[in-house]
Amino acid sequence: MKKIVLTGGGTAGHVTPNIALIPELQKNGYEVHYIGSYDGIEKKLIEELGIPYYGISSGKLRRYFDPKNFSDPLKVLKGYKEARKLLKKLKPDVVFSKGGFVAVPVVYAAKTAHIPSIIHESDMSPGLANKLCLPFASKVCANFPEALESLPKGKAVLTGTPIRKELFYGNRDKGLRFCGFTTEKPVLLIIGGSLGAVAVNQAVRAVLPQLLKDFQVIHLCGKGKLDPSLSNTKGYVQYEYIEQELRDLFAAADVILSRAGANAICELLALRIPNILVPLPAHASRGDQILNAKSFAGQGFSYLLEEENMTSETLLSAVKETYLHREDYRKAMAASQQNDAISLILEMIKELTKRV
Repeated sequence: MKKIVLTGGGTAGHVTPNIALIPELQKNGYEVHYIGSYDGIEKKLIEELGIPYYGISSGKLRRYFDPKNFSDPLKVLKGYKEARKLLKKLKPDVVFSKGGFVAVPVVYAAKTAHIPSIIHESDMSPGLANKLCLPFASKVCANFPEALESLPKGKAVLTGTPIRKELFYGNRDKGLRFCGFTTEKPVLLIIGGSLGAVAVNQAVRAVLPQLLKDFQVIHLCGKGKLDPSLSNTKGYVQYEYIEQELRDLFAAADVILSRAGANAICELLALRIPNILVPLPAHASRGDQILNAKSFAGQGFSYLLEEENMTSETLLSAVKETYLHREDYRKAMAASQQNDAISLILEMIKELTKRV
């Protein structure tokens, strides 16, 4: 049987694309194994799927001074030795990495064991972990056309991000019923996110009466960020977090307002939902969300509203403009080459497997 080792962790964004790949890999005859950190978020997510999971030592590599910079390289070295031992035992045909610092020793070990590896870069510019892996990878998947310029020629391929298949099977009527909504008004879905959601939440609630004149509003506002005073507002529902019903809420949404994390916006692209992106400002991140959002706006997929320019007037205008031109956004997204990431990545994996 063909074998593949998946790796990546630290955040859900370094795991969910791998999870999206697993059913197709299994369907194509691959035995799937996963190497992650000892107790990172990836461990629980992968073990729930019944996939064999192996933990290795992982150290964070920082661009700034920290006393741990002296001890963490030893953790990475230990992780490399553990990964090398695991790869020798598993004998995979190929390694696929979604990034995060736990992936660095795995990609290094694959290179020294003469096992081809593919790495996936979600953002416009590679993070530090992927930068370290680039020389050792056989292929590099990119999310954005602009990202190809900063990736090695001959290795880089525009694929987009693997999207969970279940998101494509949402039911609009179920979503409306779940929220207690009708078909009389379009639906605006707000995804504030848990990080930096306060500014988005406050802006939305400040203009809620005006929004409700034309829209029904679903507000995913983040843990601990519900507003009890709005609980009985007609046409408005708020949730801290939604998991199982998310696909139905996506199906019910006519417009989405969201942060601009790479995985999140690729889901919107694949589902062809007109959207407004409010990226995390530069002072709250390394600026990758701003670049992501500018790329999507430039390709005609999204309306860009930067947080520092977000007022009651600009927010209302963004929602109305996006809804008014919703068909233009859908057409642009339908024409994108980034819509079928799983098939493209699967072909890449098959090609490297044949070479082995």
